[in-house]
Amino acid sequence: MCASVKYGSRGPALIPRMKTKHRVYYIALFSVVLLGLIATGAFQFWPHSIESAAEWSVDRRSVHDAPLVRLPANSPIPERGDLSCRMHTCFNVYSCGYNPKNRIKVYIYPLQRYVDELGTPISSTGLSREYNELLSAISDSDFYTDDVSRACLLVPSIDVLNQNSLRVRETAQALAMLPRWDRGTNHLLFNMLPGGPPDYNTALDVPRDKALLAGGGFSTWTYRQGYDVSIPVYSPLSAEVDLPERPPGPRRYFILSSQTALHREYRGELERLKEENGEAVLLLDKCSNLSQGAVSSRKRCYKSQVFDYPQILQESSFCVVLRGARLGQAILSDVLQAGCVPVILADSYILPFSEVLDWKRASVVIPEDKLPEIYTILKGIPHRQVEEMQRQARWFWDAYFRSMKAIGLTTLQIINDRIYPYAARSYEQWNNPPVVQWSSVNSPLFLPLIPPRSPGFTAVVLTYDRVESLFRVITEISKVPSLAKLLVVWNNQNKSPPEESLWPKINVPLKVVRTKENKLSNRFFPYDEIETEAVLAIDDDIIMLTSDELQFGYEYFNYLYTYKMPGDIKNWVDAHMNCEDIAMNFLVANITGKAPIKVTPRKKFKCPECTAIDGLSLDQTHMVERSECINKFASVFGTMPLKVVEHRADPVLYKDDFPEKLKSFPNIGSL
Repeated sequence: MCASVKYGSRGPALIPRMKTKHRVYYIALFSVVLLGLIATGAFQFWPHSIESAAEWSVDRRSVHDAPLVRLPANSPIPERGDLSCRMHTCFNVYSCGYNPKNRIKVYIYPLQRYVDELGTPISSTGLSREYNELLSAISDSDFYTDDVSRACLLVPSIDVLNQNSLRVRETAQALAMLPRWDRGTNHLLFNMLPGGPPDYNTALDVPRDKALLAGGGFSTWTYRQGYDVSIPVYSPLSAEVDLPERPPGPRRYFILSSQTALHREYRGELERLKEENGEAVLLLDKCSNLSQGAVSSRKRCYKSQVFDYPQILQESSFCVVLRGARLGQAILSDVLQAGCVPVILADSYILPFSEVLDWKRASVVIPEDKLPEIYTILKGIPHRQVEEMQRQARWFWDAYFRSMKAIGLTTLQIINDRIYPYAARSYEQWNNPPVVQWSSVNSPLFLPLIPPRSPGFTAVVLTYDRVESLFRVITEISKVPSLAKLLVVWNNQNKSPPEESLWPKINVPLKVVRTKENKLSNRFFPYDEIETEAVLAIDDDIIMLTSDELQFGYEYFNYLYTYKMPGDIKNWVDAHMNCEDIAMNFLVANITGKAPIKVTPRKKFKCPECTAIDGLSLDQTHMVERSECINKFASVFGTMPLKVVEHRADPVLYKDDFPEKLKSFPNIGSL
């Protein structure tokens, strides 16, 4: 009643019509925004994938969910693999040019089930666990793209790892039906078990035209060097057995053979080897009298003795890897995992990843007809080298053999290095374990067994302010064909180097480094700009050397000079501004135990442009101090490391009566 009395005279006229419209509008707008926020939140937290059509998670990739593709009987079949294919003839490198960071992009075809007209699958196993893991690793890597137009490499989801499970003709037809097959151009197939009985060919028998093949068992007859990639045969034991790394060193057995089903001739030779060398050789075979429940693949026997496999491999220094029906053997992976040095007897076998891996550092390869002599051959290898090979073998397994992921990504990296060679991984990156060492450089006393990827040398020129003489030295050094870089160490803190436009124009990179102090030792500092092993350290007044007379030193010794020089020698040199060259000779001779080699006839080093003020060597006390240097350095080293020799190395045909134009090094000079 009160309410009706209070509002009776004014009624609903309290709320104007325009205000009501605005109120409805804002309520509707708020509702739309609220619904949008709820939908966005649900989308963010609901399990989904932006690339749902192309995501290759293990859980989602199921053969049963894949669409069915029926192959007509008259479907085209690709040509057989073209043995003449190389990267420059069969690979379209231009499709790789759109990728930043010098990294190829790899597209994986969607999974499909292929059957013939009668509904019979082309493979008896479908998608294997190993191939599933391989595709998952690629899809999770930086190589992967879901945009086929950006792809440099295309990987079919058709599993051809094991030829035994394939119908060869129908598999080839399925490959030819791929949307972008184009005779297999830029397609990559993975196969580990090629061939079949009775021939067991060393490459996949499925016709594949120009497709690249990552194969586990190539021979020199089927491997297309620089095109195909030789991969290991994956060992399932790698995932099933945790084999802790064992420190390198002597083992219980010297030679061990654990392969089963060997050819009787090989078995006979190994048995004779066992008879001749007794307990040093252990010859294992499959077990025939295992107790019920024992896993035969995890056991090996010698007579009545039963050994756990692959654990027994860790008890031997060397493990024999012989060819079987196929060249590639999974036991190679087991042997590497055990840190046992593989002794490989498989003529014409292309070792896994041999394009980048230096197998001489981790294995011993012996011709098959030398099998009776392997004990003598292996005994000739020094113990220290055996330990290094054991360590390298285990690291090869850790880095490249451990899983299908490691095998797949290593394969892609090798192909990536071919396409972008200027950004390729170096020999050291492929072959040196990433361990923390006291030295950041490699010792030249243990040189790589293949040429390094950074050839040539870096010239380090120490200068103060003799600009004209410096420019002459730079011009002369730049004529050397093997010069990779020229580094000028500007030792004058009170004067700036010349302007860039005034420097000589040379065909190699030239970098100027300004030092904080005027010290002679600056010439031996291991600057980051030095990328080569070989280093030529030279002063700015050595203008009489010709390009044929320049010789090399090593970056390794620059590191030792700067950080490992005994006693106070380095400080003494810096304080006296003398004898840095003698100190370096002491250091090198002490490390190597060898004398320096005098190269070419002796010349007097004269600098016409140098005055008595400029030249340190013109000071009367200079030569006296150099004699004192030798005495002081010998006392610091505790010995005289310098060797007295009479030897000189001259270029071939140097003093022969031979036309100058035909000599390899005509610009040597006279006596």
